[in-house]
Amino acid sequence: MTRQAYEAVVLGASAGGVEALLYLFGALDSGGCRLPLIAVQHLPEKAQSQLAEILAARLKRPVREAEDKAPVQPGVLYVAAPGYHLSIENDRSFSLSSEAPVNFSRPSIDLLFESAAHAYGPKLIGVLLTGANEDGSAGLEQIAQYGGLTLVQEPAEAAVACMPLAALQRFSPDHVLRLRDMAELILRLEEVHAE
Repeated sequence: MTRQAYEAVVLGASAGGVEALLYLFGALDSGGCRLPLIAVQHLPEKAQSQLAEILAARLKRPVREAEDKAPVQPGVLYVAAPGYHLSIENDRSFSLSSEAPVNFSRPSIDLLFESAAHAYGPKLIGVLLTGANEDGSAGLEQIAQYGGLTLVQEPAEAAVACMPLAALQRFSPDHVLRLRDMAELILRLEEVHAE
């Protein structure tokens, strides 16, 4: 028996992200991915988010809006609530805060990625998808510095390439992939390291 190398996947998306997340989560779901998936999708702060409901209607796995102090559980897809930063504590529980926006965004992808890097170290997979700003690039670089695996959506495939390009200008991620290949890689890594 080998020890599971990866324990969580964090994902960040902005403009064009709902479609990208639906595709990626659908592929991971049909492949039987058991890792917790934790996503920040930039949404208008004042809007009532229906992202969890939209995803739950299309996926077989449980989908929840992350709640303060709730533990991260395997096999669950968590989405950040609009208007709150989402972080992961070292005890692998969620923390929500209403501090100032980062990169004009709350929730901030950078804050999720940086906190997850501290909590999971090399057992984390970070995924940065389509988006119209630079949020996520610094956090993804921190995941790399802590030994985690970093994946960036192929800019040519992204609905809006700014976010993937910002990451590529900042550092060299482990993989730059189309969504289909991203899903295949995550499923393959989980299978190789499953107990």
